[in-house]
Amino acid sequence: MDLLNTLVDKGLRRELPTREEALAVLATSDDELLDVVAAAGKVRRQWFGRRVKLNYLVNLKSGLCPEDCSYCSQRLGSKAEILKYTWLKPEEATQAAAAGVAGGAKRVCLVASGRGPTDRDVDRVGKTIEAIKEGNEGVEVCACLGLLSDGQAERLRDAGADAYNHNLNTSEATYGEITKTHTYADRVDTVQKAHAAGLSACSGLIAGMGESDEDLIDVVYALRELDADSVPVNFLIPFEGTPLAKEWNLTPQRALRILAMVRFVCPDVEVRIAGGREVHLRTMQPLALHLANSIFLGDYLTSEGQAGQADLDMIADAGFEVEGAGTTTLPAHRSEVTAAAVAAAPTGGVCGSASGSGAAPAAAGCGSACGGCSGHDAAPAQADAGEVRSDLVAVRRRGAGTDLAPNA
Repeated sequence: MDLLNTLVDKGLRRELPTREEALAVLATSDDELLDVVAAAGKVRRQWFGRRVKLNYLVNLKSGLCPEDCSYCSQRLGSKAEILKYTWLKPEEATQAAAAGVAGGAKRVCLVASGRGPTDRDVDRVGKTIEAIKEGNEGVEVCACLGLLSDGQAERLRDAGADAYNHNLNTSEATYGEITKTHTYADRVDTVQKAHAAGLSACSGLIAGMGESDEDLIDVVYALRELDADSVPVNFLIPFEGTPLAKEWNLTPQRALRILAMVRFVCPDVEVRIAGGREVHLRTMQPLALHLANSIFLGDYLTSEGQAGQADLDMIADAGFEVEGAGTTTLPAHRSEVTAAAVAAAPTGGVCGSASGSGAAPAAAGCGSACGGCSGHDAAPAQADAGEVRSDLVAVRRRGAGTDLAPNA
């Protein structure tokens, strides 16, 4: 297929595809799917080989968010029966993080619900970052706390944060349809603040909220323009008790085409399969590893993922390898740019490596691997559009904020 040959050539040269080419990827047929995966896989292997980066989420503060993001189980007015608790103490968060690191995670993602952190919150998270770094040499830490005020990114950087996650989620044109309490521009501003402070910028999207192909192209092109090092791709899990509870718009084939499109548009960026992969990709998850080079290990923020050992087995069985802490995730040309940004930052420098990645969306500060703050344990048949399927959502009842061992 001439289209795929063109996209591979552009990906190997880090050249931006045209919008028409990106749209054509989303419009390919199921008969062409394996050709699309194989083509995007060539680009993935050029920049990342067969390495898979593991990331581990620690939900520092769960639920009771004042923002109204339609997809999020922690939103204002949510009736989802999720865990609700206030800030974990640094030692509790460190203990939770240790489980992920022991399972092979290279990056720990610290997430808190809310519009954005107060300065006191930043101090609290800073102490947690320092504790995690002290006990886990070589492990990266990404913070995801919502909208940042001036100077807060620099303070997180000085505490040792390597990255900051804040997702755009959807196109600017449709953003107002999913959230009213903050704007698309607010999100862009926070990503830019993180970048300017020398933090590796992590920002992604949620697919499956009823958006058009053009909306998906818009948000992915915007992420490339923002020069995010890491792009988490979440697939909406319609959480019962949220406004999008009946939005079931994805198939495994559609999810793979979206991941392939993101890889072609962002060829040398860490593309992460985030919330919703277990439900929407299901038995086709191993194919997605040919497109993305990063996943979350174990559970998500308010929902359960598949068993951590199952993630590791899947990676090995598919012929990939877990990326070690001593390996730089990003290609040299991106790592050098990030390192230069750190050196040029106004005060101090980042502790740890400058490799990409972090988390994915939810409320303004809910962040990581959300897809509606859901992840899942089962591999059910596709739900019918317009139907609430509470049986597909396994609410997290273990790990951070509980007395039960985490899934890692």
